[in-house]
Amino acid sequence: MYAEVLCDTGLFESLQREARVVVTGPTTLSALLNSLQMGFRTLAIEKRSSEVWEVLGAVKTEFGKFGDMLDKTKRKLQEASNVVDSAGVRSRAIERKLKDVQSLPGKKAVPYLDIAKEQNGKD
Repeated sequence: MYAEVLCDTGLFESLQREARVVVTGPTTLSALLNSLQMGFRTLAIEKRSSEVWEVLGAVKTEFGKFGDMLDKTKRKLQEASNVVDSAGVRSRAIERKLKDVQSLPGKKAVPYLDIAKEQNGKD
């Protein structure tokens, strides 16, 4: 039948154009099926690739927010470091002033500093 369709001049093209029928024979059937399969795979890949691009766009947005959070965290840590450094400067200044003062043993210092009350929660 395939050979008869090919012998009739213009019938093959007419069937494709007007009836939208693809005539195939035993030798061309597997090639036609393979090309259809590749076409459907290509469509599926294109659809999935657009989904992947959307996911990547969302990830890029979130990554930008994450970078902003890291910058804020870095600033806060720098501020905390500056405060600790300042406290160290103050501590060294106090130590210089108290250099000549004789220190008391731990048990004698407790009543003067109310350390026992603070440790027991009796402020």
